[in-house]
Amino acid sequence: MHKTLAHQMLPHKALALLTLTLSAWMVPAHALDIAPYSAQTLAQKQQAGEAVSLHFHAKWCPTCLVQEKAFNTFKGDATVPGTLLVVDHDQERELKRQMGIRAQSTLIVFKGQEQKHRSGGVTDPQALKAALLSAQ
Repeated sequence: MHKTLAHQMLPHKALALLTLTLSAWMVPAHALDIAPYSAQTLAQKQQAGEAVSLHFHAKWCPTCLVQEKAFNTFKGDATVPGTLLVVDHDQERELKRQMGIRAQSTLIVFKGQEQKHRSGGVTDPQALKAALLSAQ
């Protein structure tokens, strides 16, 4: 009876291990992360030399909404690493001044502290993806 119990449990343990292994494999380790802007997060990412982007977004801006939709399609995509910080265009006046932002829907991509890309009004998903990839 003891042997039978061990034989019955073995497939369950093997199945659990296989499920755990496959789920870890399927979840991208470094897919695009989208978060609200914070000066602290930007500084941390830049000091670490990571890919970090700023999307100057306004809720009332139709172009920004199209961009947001495109960015959200990259969230689970391991080919698009880095962090996208969404900046409230209407609230972050000092940051806009410091960065020379004149319009909402502006995207700035950094690798560490080095600016790799800057654009405004771009809505083509492939162009936005290429912009984010410029930080690699």
